[in-house]
Amino acid sequence: MTEIVFISLAVLLRVVSNPQGNVFQKQLTQQGSHPLWVNFLTYLLLATICLIGLIFLDAIELSKDFWIYSILGGIFGAVGNGLLVKALQKGDLSILGPINSYKSVIGLVFGIFLLGEIPNLWGIVGIFIIIYGSYLVLDTTEERFTLALLRNKEIQFRIGAMILTAVEAVFVKKVILASSPTIAFTSWSIFGAIFSFLLVLAFRINLRHELKHLTVNAVSKLLLLIVCIGMMQLSTNYVFKNMDVGYALSLFQLSIVVAVLLGYRIFQESNICKKLIGSTIMIIGSVLIILFHGYTK
Repeated sequence: MTEIVFISLAVLLRVVSNPQGNVFQKQLTQQGSHPLWVNFLTYLLLATICLIGLIFLDAIELSKDFWIYSILGGIFGAVGNGLLVKALQKGDLSILGPINSYKSVIGLVFGIFLLGEIPNLWGIVGIFIIIYGSYLVLDTTEERFTLALLRNKEIQFRIGAMILTAVEAVFVKKVILASSPTIAFTSWSIFGAIFSFLLVLAFRINLRHELKHLTVNAVSKLLLLIVCIGMMQLSTNYVFKNMDVGYALSLFQLSIVVAVLLGYRIFQESNICKKLIGSTIMIIGSVLIILFHGYTK
């Protein structure tokens, strides 16, 4: 019973902290910061805190699998989160948040090949319900729910981010199994910082220009962003430790309603009622995957 309570609290913390972090990411890019720079600073500051914490931890022997999956997770996470911040720069939070519900679908697909998880009938039903809900949400865009929507750069970035972070979730789970949620968080932060810095170098971000945007207001938002992302990843790791990835990713989709409400409240985004209805339908699809065991081994 106690474990269920802790898992529920971790899911709630993740559901709230993730979209709130997206708000700060969007605000920082709107103030002129480059998305890849915001991504790098987030990882860097979290990694710095983790490195300080390592001083107080006893040294342990880590397996080869730990290092392999940490590196792979770092690559997929750095690129995926970089694309996410880029999508949030100009895209509506109330659109991009609900799109993330497809992550549970991707989780099921990749689970077939990487974790041996085979969708059953209810899993398939849940997938179709999620797709129908997304139709209502995406039908509020200028391109509506058509192939033309895929020409929208923000949608392309968000889909790319979703796919990469869904695969990253599998690697994070592997790292947790090879160590612990806390050590996995440390490796996630450090390797994320390394690979996000390589992205900054690869795209030749003007660091001097970016430093000019670090005003008092920007720094305060950055610190709040770090708190949100830190809580999001720590709670994610705890849930992954105690739950299969496919179920966890489905539960995390409860955050899409929070994303829609924040988009309306903070950025005055439109068509809120239709987006909420679509988001609720997508959540129902995710819940079906969970309650009726959307996959079997």
